[in-house]
Amino acid sequence: MPKLIKERVPTPERPPEERVKDFKEVNLGYTWELALKEAERCLQCPKDYAPCIKGCPVNIDIPGFIGALRKYRDDPDKAVREALKIIWACNSLPAITGRVCPQEEQCEGVCVVGKVGDPINIGKLERFVADYAREHGIEEELLMEEVPKIQKNGKKVAVIGAGPAGLTCAAELAKMGYEVTIFEALHKPGGVLIYGIPEFRLPKEIVERELAKLKELGVKIETNVLVGKTITFEELRGEFDAIFIGTGAGTPKIFPWPGVNLNGIYSANEFLTRVNLMKAYEFPEYDTPIKVGKKVAVIGGGNTAMDAARSALRLGAEVWILYRRTRKEMTAREEEIKHAEEEGVKFMFLVSPKRFIGDENGNLKAIELEKMKLGEPDESGRRRPIPTGETIIMEFDTAIIAIGQTPNKIFYQSVPGLKVDKWGRIVVDENLMTSIPGVFAGGDAIRGEATVILAMGDGRKAAKAIHEYLSSSS
Repeated sequence: MPKLIKERVPTPERPPEERVKDFKEVNLGYTWELALKEAERCLQCPKDYAPCIKGCPVNIDIPGFIGALRKYRDDPDKAVREALKIIWACNSLPAITGRVCPQEEQCEGVCVVGKVGDPINIGKLERFVADYAREHGIEEELLMEEVPKIQKNGKKVAVIGAGPAGLTCAAELAKMGYEVTIFEALHKPGGVLIYGIPEFRLPKEIVERELAKLKELGVKIETNVLVGKTITFEELRGEFDAIFIGTGAGTPKIFPWPGVNLNGIYSANEFLTRVNLMKAYEFPEYDTPIKVGKKVAVIGGGNTAMDAARSALRLGAEVWILYRRTRKEMTAREEEIKHAEEEGVKFMFLVSPKRFIGDENGNLKAIELEKMKLGEPDESGRRRPIPTGETIIMEFDTAIIAIGQTPNKIFYQSVPGLKVDKWGRIVVDENLMTSIPGVFAGGDAIRGEATVILAMGDGRKAAKAIHEYLSSSS
Protein backbone atom coordinates (compact mmCIF):
# COMPACT_ATOMS: atom_id res chain seq x y z
CA MET A 1 0.00 0.00 0.00
CA PRO A 2 1.43 3.41 -0.95
CA LYS A 3 2.47 5.74 1.84
CA LEU A 4 -0.31 8.12 2.95
CA ILE A 5 0.64 11.73 2.26
CA LYS A 6 -1.01 13.85 4.95
CA GLU A 7 -0.37 17.34 3.57
CA ARG A 8 -2.31 18.54 0.53
CA VAL A 9 -0.64 20.11 -2.47
CA PRO A 10 -1.42 23.84 -2.28
CA THR A 11 -2.71 25.76 -5.28
CA PRO A 12 -0.71 28.83 -6.31
CA GLU A 13 -2.23 32.21 -5.44
CA ARG A 14 -1.45 35.78 -6.44
CA PRO A 15 0.29 37.70 -3.61
CA PRO A 16 -1.98 40.01 -1.56
CA GLU A 17 -0.06 43.19 -2.40
CA GLU A 18 -0.64 42.52 -6.11
CA ARG A 19 -4.23 41.26 -6.09
CA VAL A 20 -5.70 44.13 -4.02
CA LYS A 21 -5.00 46.45 -6.95
CA ASP A 22 -7.39 44.73 -9.36
CA PHE A 23 -10.36 42.36 -9.68
CA LYS A 24 -8.49 39.49 -11.36
CA GLU A 25 -8.79 35.97 -9.97
CA VAL A 26 -6.85 35.32 -6.75
CA ASN A 27 -6.41 31.54 -6.94
CA LEU A 28 -4.43 30.38 -9.99
CA GLY A 29 -5.46 26.71 -9.89
CA TYR A 30 -3.44 23.52 -10.36
CA THR A 31 -1.12 22.68 -13.21
CA TRP A 32 -1.33 19.09 -14.53
CA GLU A 33 1.74 18.13 -12.48
CA LEU A 34 0.32 19.58 -9.25
CA ALA A 35 -3.14 18.12 -9.89
CA LEU A 36 -1.68 14.64 -10.43
CA LYS A 37 0.40 14.96 -7.26
CA GLU A 38 -2.72 15.85 -5.24
CA ALA A 39 -4.78 13.11 -6.92
CA GLU A 40 -2.17 10.56 -5.78
CA ARG A 41 -3.14 11.30 -2.15
CA CYS A 42 -6.69 9.96 -2.67
CA LEU A 43 -7.32 6.55 -1.05
CA GLN A 44 -9.79 5.62 -3.84
CA CYS A 45 -12.57 4.54 -1.48
CA PRO A 46 -15.08 2.13 -3.12
CA LYS A 47 -17.94 3.98 -4.79
CA ASP A 48 -20.65 2.37 -2.63
CA TYR A 49 -18.81 3.49 0.52
CA ALA A 50 -17.06 6.75 -0.35
CA PRO A 51 -18.28 9.39 2.13
CA CYS A 52 -17.23 12.20 -0.24
CA ILE A 53 -19.90 11.11 -2.76
CA LYS A 54 -22.56 11.15 -0.04
CA GLY A 55 -21.29 14.56 1.10
CA CYS A 56 -21.72 16.07 -2.36
CA PRO A 57 -25.19 17.58 -2.93
CA VAL A 58 -25.13 16.37 -6.55
CA ASN A 59 -23.40 13.04 -5.76
CA ILE A 60 -20.41 13.31 -8.10
CA ASP A 61 -18.36 10.10 -8.31
CA ILE A 62 -15.35 11.81 -6.74
CA PRO A 63 -13.05 8.75 -6.42
CA GLY A 64 -13.99 7.96 -10.05
CA PHE A 65 -12.92 11.28 -11.53
CA ILE A 66 -9.77 11.45 -9.39
CA GLY A 67 -8.99 7.84 -10.34
CA ALA A 68 -9.21 8.77 -14.03
CA LEU A 69 -6.49 11.40 -13.53
CA ARG A 70 -4.24 8.74 -11.98
CA LYS A 71 -5.07 5.99 -14.45
CA TYR A 72 -4.01 7.99 -17.49
CA ARG A 73 -1.09 9.82 -15.84
CA ASP A 74 0.96 9.64 -19.05
CA ASP A 75 -1.81 11.14 -21.17
CA PRO A 76 -3.27 14.26 -19.51
CA ASP A 77 -5.76 14.89 -22.33
CA LYS A 78 -7.27 11.41 -21.96
CA ALA A 79 -7.17 11.65 -18.17
CA VAL A 80 -9.11 14.92 -18.17
CA ARG A 81 -11.53 13.70 -20.84
CA GLU A 82 -12.48 10.65 -18.75
CA ALA A 83 -12.63 12.70 -15.54
CA LEU A 84 -14.88 15.32 -17.13
CA LYS A 85 -17.30 12.67 -18.43
CA ILE A 86 -17.63 11.35 -14.88
CA ILE A 87 -18.22 14.83 -13.43
CA TRP A 88 -20.69 15.84 -16.16
CA ALA A 89 -22.87 12.84 -15.31
CA CYS A 90 -23.88 14.75 -12.15
CA ASN A 91 -22.68 18.34 -12.51
CA SER A 92 -23.03 20.54 -15.59
CA LEU A 93 -21.03 23.47 -14.16
CA PRO A 94 -17.76 22.13 -12.67
CA ALA A 95 -15.69 25.23 -13.47
CA ILE A 96 -18.08 27.16 -11.23
CA THR A 97 -18.60 24.68 -8.40
CA GLY A 98 -14.87 23.98 -8.28
CA ARG A 99 -14.41 27.65 -7.38
CA VAL A 100 -17.33 28.57 -5.12
CA CYS A 101 -18.57 25.35 -3.43
CA PRO A 102 -18.04 25.13 0.34
CA GLN A 103 -16.24 21.80 -0.14
CA GLU A 104 -14.83 21.93 3.38
CA GLU A 105 -18.38 21.48 4.73
CA GLN A 106 -19.40 18.86 2.17
CA CYS A 107 -17.22 16.39 0.24
CA GLU A 108 -13.90 17.42 1.80
CA GLY A 109 -15.48 17.65 5.25
CA VAL A 110 -16.07 13.88 5.29
CA CYS A 111 -12.97 12.79 3.33
CA VAL A 112 -11.32 9.76 4.95
CA VAL A 113 -7.82 11.22 4.44
CA GLY A 114 -9.02 14.24 6.42
CA LYS A 115 -9.21 12.09 9.55
CA VAL A 116 -5.43 11.87 9.73
CA GLY A 117 -4.27 14.86 7.68
CA ASP A 118 -5.53 17.37 5.12
CA PRO A 119 -8.57 16.19 3.14
CA ILE A 120 -8.11 15.75 -0.59
CA ASN A 121 -8.42 19.11 -2.37
CA ILE A 122 -11.50 17.93 -4.27
CA GLY A 123 -12.76 21.37 -5.27
CA LYS A 124 -9.48 22.47 -6.80
CA LEU A 125 -9.16 19.14 -8.67
CA GLU A 126 -12.67 19.59 -10.06
CA ARG A 127 -11.78 23.11 -11.16
CA PHE A 128 -8.58 21.83 -12.77
CA VAL A 129 -10.48 19.25 -14.84
CA ALA A 130 -12.99 21.86 -16.06
CA ASP A 131 -10.35 24.49 -16.86
CA TYR A 132 -7.96 22.08 -18.60
CA ALA A 133 -10.81 20.60 -20.66
CA ARG A 134 -11.87 24.01 -21.86
CA GLU A 135 -8.36 25.28 -22.58
CA HIS A 136 -7.45 22.16 -24.61
CA GLY A 137 -10.70 21.78 -26.60
CA ILE A 138 -11.77 18.63 -24.74
CA GLU A 139 -15.03 20.12 -23.49
CA GLU A 140 -16.01 21.16 -27.01
CA GLU A 141 -15.24 17.66 -28.35
CA LEU A 142 -17.41 16.01 -25.70
CA LEU A 143 -20.26 18.43 -26.41
CA MET A 144 -20.06 17.67 -30.13
CA GLU A 145 -20.42 13.98 -29.25
CA GLU A 146 -23.25 14.53 -26.77
CA VAL A 147 -25.55 17.01 -28.52
CA PRO A 148 -26.34 14.87 -31.64
CA LYS A 149 -27.42 12.02 -29.35
CA ILE A 150 -30.23 14.09 -27.78
CA GLN A 151 -33.64 12.86 -28.94
CA LYS A 152 -36.24 15.66 -28.85
CA ASN A 153 -39.49 14.59 -27.18
CA GLY A 154 -41.70 17.49 -28.31
CA LYS A 155 -42.42 18.83 -24.79
CA LYS A 156 -41.63 22.30 -23.52
CA VAL A 157 -40.50 23.46 -20.09
CA ALA A 158 -40.14 27.05 -18.86
CA VAL A 159 -37.48 27.91 -16.28
CA ILE A 160 -37.93 31.17 -14.35
CA GLY A 161 -34.58 32.53 -13.21
CA ALA A 162 -31.13 31.96 -14.72
CA GLY A 163 -29.28 31.27 -11.47
CA PRO A 164 -27.56 28.02 -10.46
CA ALA A 165 -30.82 26.11 -9.84
CA GLY A 166 -32.44 27.24 -13.10
CA LEU A 167 -29.33 26.68 -15.22
CA THR A 168 -28.83 23.16 -13.84
CA CYS A 169 -32.49 22.23 -14.27
CA ALA A 170 -32.42 23.55 -17.84
CA ALA A 171 -29.25 21.62 -18.74
CA GLU A 172 -30.59 18.33 -17.35
CA LEU A 173 -33.94 18.72 -19.13
CA ALA A 174 -32.26 19.64 -22.41
CA LYS A 175 -30.20 16.44 -22.24
CA MET A 176 -33.47 14.51 -21.85
CA GLY A 177 -34.87 16.03 -25.04
CA TYR A 178 -37.06 18.84 -23.71
CA GLU A 179 -37.33 22.22 -25.39
CA VAL A 180 -36.30 24.56 -22.56
CA THR A 181 -36.63 28.33 -22.34
CA ILE A 182 -35.16 30.28 -19.42
CA PHE A 183 -36.76 33.63 -18.51
CA GLU A 184 -34.39 35.98 -16.65
CA ALA A 185 -35.38 39.38 -15.21
CA LEU A 186 -31.91 40.95 -15.43
CA HIS A 187 -30.04 41.84 -18.62
CA LYS A 188 -27.52 39.03 -18.12
CA PRO A 189 -28.16 35.40 -17.15
CA GLY A 190 -26.26 33.78 -14.28
CA GLY A 191 -28.09 34.97 -11.19
CA VAL A 192 -25.88 35.19 -8.11
CA LEU A 193 -22.95 33.84 -10.19
CA ILE A 194 -23.01 37.11 -12.15
CA TYR A 195 -24.31 39.74 -9.73
CA GLY A 196 -23.27 38.34 -6.34
CA ILE A 197 -19.83 36.74 -6.56
CA PRO A 198 -16.92 39.06 -7.39
CA GLU A 199 -14.66 38.67 -10.40
CA PHE A 200 -11.63 37.85 -8.21
CA ARG A 201 -13.43 34.76 -6.90
CA LEU A 202 -15.39 33.73 -10.00
CA PRO A 203 -14.38 35.36 -13.30
CA LYS A 204 -17.46 36.25 -15.34
CA GLU A 205 -15.77 34.77 -18.42
CA ILE A 206 -16.11 31.35 -16.74
CA VAL A 207 -19.85 31.86 -16.22
CA GLU A 208 -20.33 33.08 -19.78
CA ARG A 209 -18.56 30.03 -21.17
CA GLU A 210 -20.79 27.74 -19.10
CA LEU A 211 -23.83 29.60 -20.47
CA ALA A 212 -22.53 29.11 -24.01
CA LYS A 213 -22.37 25.37 -23.30
CA LEU A 214 -26.01 25.48 -22.22
CA LYS A 215 -26.99 27.08 -25.52
CA GLU A 216 -25.10 24.31 -27.35
CA LEU A 217 -27.53 21.91 -25.67
CA GLY A 218 -30.38 23.87 -27.25
CA VAL A 219 -31.54 25.91 -24.23
CA LYS A 220 -33.04 29.32 -25.09
CA ILE A 221 -32.40 32.20 -22.69
CA GLU A 222 -34.62 35.30 -22.74
CA THR A 223 -33.31 38.19 -20.62
CA ASN A 224 -35.10 41.36 -19.43
CA VAL A 225 -38.26 39.31 -18.85
CA LEU A 226 -39.88 39.84 -15.45
CA VAL A 227 -42.45 37.06 -15.13
CA GLY A 228 -45.61 38.52 -13.67
CA LYS A 229 -44.97 41.88 -15.35
CA THR A 230 -43.45 41.39 -18.83
CA ILE A 231 -45.35 38.14 -19.26
CA THR A 232 -47.95 36.65 -16.94
CA PHE A 233 -47.49 33.36 -15.14
CA GLU A 234 -50.75 32.11 -16.67
CA GLU A 235 -49.41 32.81 -20.16
CA LEU A 236 -46.40 30.62 -19.38
CA ARG A 237 -48.64 27.85 -18.07
CA GLY A 238 -50.61 27.96 -21.29
CA GLU A 239 -47.51 27.72 -23.47
CA PHE A 240 -45.37 25.21 -21.54
CA ASP A 241 -45.97 21.68 -20.27
CA ALA A 242 -44.19 22.34 -16.96
CA ILE A 243 -42.48 25.20 -15.14
CA PHE A 244 -39.48 25.38 -12.81
CA ILE A 245 -39.11 28.40 -10.50
CA GLY A 246 -35.55 29.30 -9.55
CA THR A 247 -35.93 32.95 -8.64
CA GLY A 248 -33.41 32.86 -5.80
CA ALA A 249 -33.29 35.07 -2.73
CA GLY A 250 -32.44 38.54 -3.95
CA THR A 251 -34.26 40.70 -1.39
CA PRO A 252 -31.83 41.99 1.25
CA LYS A 253 -32.63 41.75 4.95
CA ILE A 254 -32.38 45.21 6.47
CA PHE A 255 -32.80 45.64 10.23
CA PRO A 256 -34.67 48.88 11.09
CA TRP A 257 -31.76 50.53 12.89
CA PRO A 258 -32.19 54.30 13.43
CA GLY A 259 -30.50 56.16 10.57
CA VAL A 260 -30.39 53.16 8.24
CA ASN A 261 -31.68 55.30 5.35
CA LEU A 262 -28.78 57.75 5.44
CA ASN A 263 -26.76 58.34 2.27
CA GLY A 264 -23.74 56.07 2.05
CA ILE A 265 -25.50 52.95 3.35
CA TYR A 266 -25.90 50.05 0.91
CA SER A 267 -27.37 46.60 1.09
CA ALA A 268 -24.71 44.09 0.07
CA ASN A 269 -27.03 43.03 -2.74
CA GLU A 270 -27.06 46.52 -4.30
CA PHE A 271 -23.36 47.09 -3.72
CA LEU A 272 -22.26 43.79 -5.27
CA THR A 273 -24.72 44.06 -8.16
CA ARG A 274 -23.31 47.46 -9.07
CA VAL A 275 -19.72 46.23 -8.78
CA ASN A 276 -20.11 42.82 -10.43
CA LEU A 277 -22.95 42.94 -12.95
CA MET A 278 -22.64 46.61 -13.86
CA LYS A 279 -18.84 46.80 -13.53
CA ALA A 280 -18.94 50.00 -11.47
CA TYR A 281 -15.27 49.45 -10.63
CA GLU A 282 -14.49 50.31 -14.28
CA PHE A 283 -16.34 53.66 -14.23
CA PRO A 284 -16.45 55.71 -16.45
CA GLU A 285 -15.80 53.01 -19.06
CA TYR A 286 -18.99 51.42 -17.70
CA ASP A 287 -21.46 54.16 -16.80
CA THR A 288 -22.61 52.79 -13.43
CA PRO A 289 -20.88 54.80 -10.70
CA ILE A 290 -20.52 53.60 -7.12
CA LYS A 291 -19.56 55.82 -4.21
CA VAL A 292 -17.15 54.23 -1.79
CA GLY A 293 -15.81 56.51 0.91
CA LYS A 294 -12.55 56.45 2.80
CA LYS A 295 -13.69 54.17 5.63
CA VAL A 296 -16.22 51.38 5.04
CA ALA A 297 -18.05 49.24 7.59
CA VAL A 298 -19.34 45.86 6.41
CA ILE A 299 -21.91 44.39 8.78
CA GLY A 300 -22.08 40.59 8.75
CA GLY A 301 -19.90 37.49 8.86
CA GLY A 302 -20.85 35.39 5.83
CA ASN A 303 -19.38 34.95 2.36
CA THR A 304 -21.39 37.93 1.10
CA ALA A 305 -19.80 40.13 3.76
CA MET A 306 -16.33 38.94 2.69
CA ASP A 307 -17.15 39.59 -0.97
CA ALA A 308 -18.38 43.11 -0.21
CA ALA A 309 -15.41 43.91 2.04
CA ARG A 310 -12.80 42.68 -0.42
CA SER A 311 -14.52 44.56 -3.27
CA ALA A 312 -14.61 47.82 -1.26
CA LEU A 313 -10.93 47.35 -0.42
CA ARG A 314 -10.09 47.10 -4.11
CA LEU A 315 -11.99 50.34 -4.70
CA GLY A 316 -9.55 52.13 -2.39
CA ALA A 317 -11.24 52.18 1.01
CA GLU A 318 -10.12 51.22 4.50
CA VAL A 319 -12.50 48.38 5.33
CA TRP A 320 -13.77 47.00 8.64
CA ILE A 321 -15.95 43.93 9.09
CA LEU A 322 -18.21 44.35 12.12
CA TYR A 323 -19.59 41.08 13.45
CA ARG A 324 -21.76 40.40 16.48
CA ARG A 325 -20.15 37.05 17.29
CA THR A 326 -16.49 35.93 17.19
CA ARG A 327 -14.35 34.68 14.31
CA LYS A 328 -15.16 31.09 15.28
CA GLU A 329 -18.88 31.60 14.59
CA MET A 330 -18.48 33.31 11.20
CA THR A 331 -20.34 31.47 8.43
CA ALA A 332 -17.94 32.57 5.67
CA ARG A 333 -15.57 29.98 4.20
CA GLU A 334 -12.21 29.86 5.96
CA GLU A 335 -10.47 30.51 2.63
CA GLU A 336 -12.43 33.74 2.14
CA ILE A 337 -11.75 34.97 5.70
CA LYS A 338 -8.04 34.20 5.27
CA HIS A 339 -7.91 36.06 1.95
CA ALA A 340 -9.66 39.08 3.50
CA GLU A 341 -7.18 39.11 6.40
CA GLU A 342 -4.20 38.80 4.04
CA GLU A 343 -5.47 41.69 1.94
CA GLY A 344 -5.81 44.06 4.89
CA VAL A 345 -9.48 43.97 5.85
CA LYS A 346 -9.82 44.78 9.57
CA PHE A 347 -12.14 42.77 11.81
CA MET A 348 -14.01 43.84 14.92
CA PHE A 349 -15.92 41.13 16.75
CA LEU A 350 -18.70 41.14 19.36
CA VAL A 351 -20.25 44.41 18.17
CA SER A 352 -23.60 45.19 16.55
CA PRO A 353 -24.96 48.47 15.16
CA LYS A 354 -27.24 50.39 17.52
CA ARG A 355 -27.75 53.41 15.27
CA PHE A 356 -26.27 55.15 12.22
CA ILE A 357 -25.27 58.78 12.72
CA GLY A 358 -25.52 61.31 9.91
CA ASP A 359 -24.19 64.80 9.21
CA GLU A 360 -26.26 67.90 8.40
CA ASN A 361 -26.55 66.78 4.76
CA GLY A 362 -27.94 63.33 5.53
CA ASN A 363 -24.68 61.48 4.87
CA LEU A 364 -23.36 58.74 7.13
CA LYS A 365 -20.53 59.93 9.39
CA ALA A 366 -20.44 57.39 12.24
CA ILE A 367 -21.98 54.23 13.69
CA GLU A 368 -22.84 53.66 17.33
CA LEU A 369 -21.96 50.05 18.11
CA GLU A 370 -23.18 48.01 21.05
CA LYS A 371 -20.73 45.53 22.54
CA MET A 372 -21.97 41.94 22.75
CA LYS A 373 -21.12 38.81 24.71
CA LEU A 374 -21.84 35.20 23.79
CA GLY A 375 -24.54 33.18 25.53
CA GLU A 376 -25.89 29.69 24.97
CA PRO A 377 -26.11 28.20 21.45
CA ASP A 378 -29.18 29.16 19.39
CA GLU A 379 -31.00 27.17 16.67
CA SER A 380 -28.00 27.61 14.34
CA GLY A 381 -25.76 25.78 16.81
CA ARG A 382 -23.66 28.90 17.35
CA ARG A 383 -23.52 30.79 20.64
CA ARG A 384 -26.11 33.56 20.74
CA PRO A 385 -24.88 37.20 20.90
CA ILE A 386 -26.24 39.07 23.92
CA PRO A 387 -26.16 42.89 24.22
CA THR A 388 -24.07 44.20 27.11
CA GLY A 389 -25.45 47.74 27.11
CA GLU A 390 -21.97 49.20 26.56
CA THR A 391 -21.57 51.24 23.36
CA ILE A 392 -18.81 52.87 21.34
CA ILE A 393 -18.94 55.26 18.38
CA MET A 394 -16.72 54.76 15.32
CA GLU A 395 -16.45 57.05 12.31
CA PHE A 396 -17.44 55.56 8.94
CA ASP A 397 -18.61 57.31 5.76
CA THR A 398 -19.93 54.13 4.07
CA ALA A 399 -21.70 51.05 5.41
CA ILE A 400 -22.63 47.82 3.61
CA ILE A 401 -25.25 45.64 5.30
CA ALA A 402 -24.67 41.93 4.66
CA ILE A 403 -26.93 40.14 7.14
CA GLY A 404 -28.74 37.89 4.67
CA GLN A 405 -31.32 37.82 1.90
CA THR A 406 -34.84 36.48 1.42
CA PRO A 407 -36.90 35.47 -1.65
CA ASN A 408 -38.48 38.21 -3.75
CA LYS A 409 -42.14 38.58 -2.84
CA ILE A 410 -43.04 40.63 -5.95
CA PHE A 411 -42.89 37.53 -8.12
CA TYR A 412 -44.98 35.38 -5.78
CA GLN A 413 -47.69 37.99 -5.58
CA SER A 414 -48.26 37.56 -9.31
CA VAL A 415 -48.77 33.79 -9.04
CA PRO A 416 -52.26 32.92 -7.72
CA GLY A 417 -52.34 29.70 -5.73
CA LEU A 418 -48.60 29.50 -5.09
CA LYS A 419 -48.10 28.59 -1.45
CA VAL A 420 -45.23 30.21 0.47
CA ASP A 421 -44.21 29.99 4.13
CA LYS A 422 -43.94 32.88 6.61
CA TRP A 423 -40.41 33.66 5.39
CA GLY A 424 -41.55 33.93 1.77
CA ARG A 425 -40.00 30.62 0.70
CA ILE A 426 -41.96 28.56 -1.82
CA VAL A 427 -43.45 25.45 -0.24
CA VAL A 428 -42.66 22.23 -2.16
CA ASP A 429 -43.23 18.51 -1.66
CA GLU A 430 -40.57 15.78 -1.64
CA ASN A 431 -40.39 15.98 -5.46
CA LEU A 432 -39.98 19.78 -5.39
CA MET A 433 -43.48 20.32 -6.80
CA THR A 434 -45.24 23.43 -5.56
CA SER A 435 -48.91 23.80 -4.61
CA ILE A 436 -49.62 24.22 -8.35
CA PRO A 437 -49.58 20.94 -10.35
CA GLY A 438 -46.79 20.88 -12.94
CA VAL A 439 -44.97 23.79 -11.32
CA PHE A 440 -41.72 22.96 -9.51
CA ALA A 441 -39.21 25.08 -7.58
CA GLY A 442 -35.73 24.86 -6.07
CA GLY A 443 -32.66 26.70 -4.87
CA ASP A 444 -32.81 29.77 -2.65
CA ALA A 445 -36.46 30.28 -3.65
CA ILE A 446 -37.35 27.31 -1.41
CA ARG A 447 -34.43 27.40 1.04
CA GLY A 448 -33.72 31.06 1.63
CA GLU A 449 -30.09 32.13 1.21
CA ALA A 450 -28.02 28.93 0.73
CA THR A 451 -25.15 27.69 -1.45
CA VAL A 452 -24.65 27.41 -5.20
CA ILE A 453 -24.20 23.63 -5.07
CA LEU A 454 -27.37 23.07 -3.02
CA ALA A 455 -29.28 25.10 -5.61
CA MET A 456 -27.73 22.99 -8.37
CA GLY A 457 -28.71 19.83 -6.51
CA ASP A 458 -32.30 21.08 -6.42
CA GLY A 459 -32.18 21.88 -10.14
CA ARG A 460 -31.01 18.37 -10.93
CA LYS A 461 -33.61 16.76 -8.66
CA ALA A 462 -36.38 18.94 -10.11
CA ALA A 463 -35.41 18.01 -13.68
CA LYS A 464 -35.83 14.32 -12.85
CA ALA A 465 -39.16 15.03 -11.12
CA ILE A 466 -40.41 17.08 -14.10
CA HIS A 467 -39.42 14.27 -16.44
CA GLU A 468 -41.29 11.70 -14.34
CA TYR A 469 -44.32 13.99 -14.05
CA LEU A 470 -44.55 14.65 -17.79
CA SER A 471 -43.83 11.03 -18.68
CA SER A 472 -46.62 9.76 -16.43
CA SER A 473 -49.14 12.38 -17.61
CA SER A 474 -48.57 11.83 -21.34
